[in-house]
Amino acid sequence: MHFVVPKFYDRLIPEPLGNARAWTYGSGVAELAAAGLLVPERTRRLGGWAALLVILGVFPGNIKMALDGGLQDATGLAANPVAAWLRLPLQLPMIRWAWRHTR
Repeated sequence: MHFVVPKFYDRLIPEPLGNARAWTYGSGVAELAAAGLLVPERTRRLGGWAALLVILGVFPGNIKMALDGGLQDATGLAANPVAAWLRLPLQLPMIRWAWRHTR
């Protein structure tokens, strides 16, 4: 989705990082690469590390979304600010899952 609706993801990039579109595309490539590495058993451990780094790397964007009160979705509907905050602790199971694949 980073390549289909990049404008949505651009708003998640903290301003001090600079060019939001470059970060949007870069994180999309990183997510696809991590997913690709997780598929073959011989690269799964590396994929786990890649996934862990991606999840941790996009976490500041999730924090920004919560602090901004949520974002509008692709249809222009306002997101629920509570959902933006609830999304943060849901990152923990994903971090745990990625960490298990590093073993």
